[in-house]
Amino acid sequence: QVQLEESGGGLVQPGGSLRLSCAVSGRIFRLNNMGWYRQAPGEQRELVAHISSDGTTNIADSVKGRFTISRDNAKNTVYLQMNGLKFEDTAVYFCNVRARTQWSDLAEYAFWGQGTQVTVSS
Repeated sequence: QVQLEESGGGLVQPGGSLRLSCAVSGRIFRLNNMGWYRQAPGEQRELVAHISSDGTTNIADSVKGRFTISRDNAKNTVYLQMNGLKFEDTAVYFCNVRARTQWSDLAEYAFWGQGTQVTVSS
């Protein structure tokens, strides 16, 4: 019923930039928090950034000042602009959204994208 389509990952040199996109489609009644997680080899998955429905953002200290999260509610899409990329940013990036799927169901469900690889290498 709900699909998350991620795009924008790839191979980039240190100091370069990438823009990740995550478009949500399907039966959505209300799209709440949207965000990005990442997981590097041998590491646990960590929160990179998230943005609430009112635009409030939370950015991890490790990427603060370099990454920017935004959303386009008309397109049900969340973005992650990544500038000044470093080797340690190499990871699989996962889109995550929380949403209500219908009026009659008050529960909030979490949905995950398939992940997109970001590799920073010289």
